[in-house]
Amino acid sequence: METGLYIVATPIGNLGDMSSRAVEVLSGVDLIAAEDTRHSQRLLQHYSIDNPLMAYHDHSDQRAQQRIESTLAQGGSVALISDAGTPLISDPGYRLVRDMQSMGYAVRPVPGPSAVIAALSVCGLPTDSFRFEGFLPAKAGTRANQLQDLQSEHATLVFYEAPHRIVATLAAMSEVFGPDREVVLAREITKTFETVRRGTLEQLLTFVANDANQQKGEIVLVVAGKPRGEVELDEATQRLLRRLAQELPAKKASAIVADCTGLKKKDLYNYLLSVKGD
Repeated sequence: METGLYIVATPIGNLGDMSSRAVEVLSGVDLIAAEDTRHSQRLLQHYSIDNPLMAYHDHSDQRAQQRIESTLAQGGSVALISDAGTPLISDPGYRLVRDMQSMGYAVRPVPGPSAVIAALSVCGLPTDSFRFEGFLPAKAGTRANQLQDLQSEHATLVFYEAPHRIVATLAAMSEVFGPDREVVLAREITKTFETVRRGTLEQLLTFVANDANQQKGEIVLVVAGKPRGEVELDEATQRLLRRLAQELPAKKASAIVADCTGLKKKDLYNYLLSVKGD
């Protein structure tokens, strides 16, 4: 095995997705750095891999990285794996990669499963341009603010979400993006109880809220971007519309702003519907 740090993708559920190269690399390296050694030990045992194993995650101290550096300095090889999927995709490790590259060591990818790419491949939404946002903030206010920043994004949006927050997140998305925005729920991908379901945010919120089984496991949400034909409103116009809509019906608020700005009343009204879910 050549000296270097190997970034090895592992299955996200189905062990049959482990590549032969991944098994070969993990069997041949001098040290395996895993996000959770207890979780990864089961995978390694399945493939009869008993190489030295250590923990490496966001809370690891300097000694963990020093052990990796020492192995490479002695001409050895190290593999980095996460709990599942491709390391560094919403996982720890980018600082390690940067540091090892800065020291002149080769960093080699061993590609394979990724929940993001798997969800995109079956979502039935445009994938020529997408934006991966990872996990949204847990606090409702901060989450709403981040979604508001994404409200006008044209690219398809991809999120991870924890099962205990999925209902709240779909509700927040419906409020900000509008209940008619398309979304795909990809849950437990490659596992026994896999779910891939597309609908509007309103439909998916009802589906998930009424089925406790859909509030379990690993979840990816793929949300359609804002249609490019929709009008773009500047921040001042958006603020004025939202403020008037607090005091007046949406149609009346839209008519007043249209009269003042020359913008089309229909476009202003559609904007209010998308942010209020009226």
